Amino acid sequence: QVQLVESGGGLVQAGGSLRLSCVASTGIFSINAMGWYRQAPGKQRELAAYITTGGNTYYVNSVKGRFTISRDNGKNTVYLQMNSLKPEDTAVYYCNGLGVGPRGYWGQGTQVTVSS
Repeated sequence: QVQLVESGGGLVQAGGSLRLSCVASTGIFSINAMGWYRQAPGKQRELAAYITTGGNTYYVNSVKGRFTISRDNGKNTVYLQMNSLKPEDTAVYYCNGLGVGPRGYWGQGTQVTVSS
């Protein structure tokens, strides 16, 4: 059974921090690099960061130095620590295996709202 459950979003002032969590089913987590994606209102979903099974990471330029992705393989969980948040980080955040297209299975996501 495919499972992706995101949590940890909320409303925060600019400059604040949030930590997102995502529990994934073993079938997704154990064989894939895991990514955090985000979709802002009126925009397409974009990849914000990913982490490979070996722990290598990638960040889109707009979040470099502010976001940190990590994974706990024993808990099938991937995290996104978000610091120095900006209003432009406002979006619904999703986790998924790297490369999953829009027709793949997606969880409900978690809303992050950053006020100015």
